[in-house]
Amino acid sequence: MHDTAHLVSDVMTRTVVALGRGATFKDIVRTMDKWKVSALPVLESGNRVVGVVSEADLLAKEEFRGDIPDLYTRLWRLAELAKAGAVTAEELMTAPAITVAPGAPLARAARIMALNKVKRLPVVDEDGVLKGIVSRSDLLKVFLREDEDIAAEVQREVVGPLFPAPLEPVRVEVHDGMVKLTGRIGDTTLVPVVARLARAVEGVVDVDCALTGRPRHPDLDADLPDEETS
Repeated sequence: MHDTAHLVSDVMTRTVVALGRGATFKDIVRTMDKWKVSALPVLESGNRVVGVVSEADLLAKEEFRGDIPDLYTRLWRLAELAKAGAVTAEELMTAPAITVAPGAPLARAARIMALNKVKRLPVVDEDGVLKGIVSRSDLLKVFLREDEDIAAEVQREVVGPLFPAPLEPVRVEVHDGMVKLTGRIGDTTLVPVVARLARAVEGVVDVDCALTGRPRHPDLDADLPDEETS
């Protein structure tokens, strides 16, 4: 798979709006509203990422406005209570920041987002310097690939190497990211392999693997059906 966007650096946004540690509460709200983002990285000297301020960090101030916290809240929600009284990015931010490297596969970025329940990740180099930002919508860009491009890659990178001499040509059809493979092959034990590799191609939504094996010979095995798998 040589020509698809496998890495975070291929889809990330390189121009990033960020904050300094001293950014005030209202400045943060104004910046989020102006740029229509739900989280902002906080930087120190050298553009190193030290934390992230998200909408969730800001909402604590509204949640606890005017309330006297009960015992449960005082015992178990100390972090949220502290943020309710915060007025700068340094006090509000979640630290250390959850980040991803530019060379990370897209699947890794998606996994980090899912496990940590975040929508955006700062992209940093080995020194923690900000290089970009990647969002959920960026990760979905791979599904905008043209069907023709997907079909060509599946044929070249998956079908060709696995079936250099099929019993009949293996056809690859793609419609809206759905891949269908048809044809006869000599070794049907490779069907699960080709299905798995085809699903790994960027932009593939699902795979219908309708490859079949050798045709039966009526004179030799009249009672046996064609070898098929799906």
